[in-house]
Amino acid sequence: MRPLAISRDSPWSHRAWGETLGVDVPLLSDWNGDATRAFGVAIEPLGMADVAARSSFLIEDGQTIRASWMLGGELPDIDAVIAAARSL
Repeated sequence: MRPLAISRDSPWSHRAWGETLGVDVPLLSDWNGDATRAFGVAIEPLGMADVAARSSFLIEDGQTIRASWMLGGELPDIDAVIAAARSL
C-alpha cells in the first residue's frame, strides 16, 4: 500500500506546498479534472465547476476501490483507513 495525494492544483503549486511543509507523499496534479470526474467527486461550490470534494480512497492493484470516504471539511478517521488497508 502506498499513499498518494491528488488535487486540481498545478504541479508547481504542489511542489511549493510539499517543500514548504516537508510533505513526503507524492502529490499528483489533476490539472484538467479527469480524475475528479472519474472518481465522481466533482462539486460546484459557488458556481465553480469540477472542484474536487475532499475524499479518500483505498485502491487495490491500481483499479479496484476497496474503501472510500467523502470527507468534506473533516480529516479522515485514520484508524478506519488503517483497518481497511490491513484487511486487503
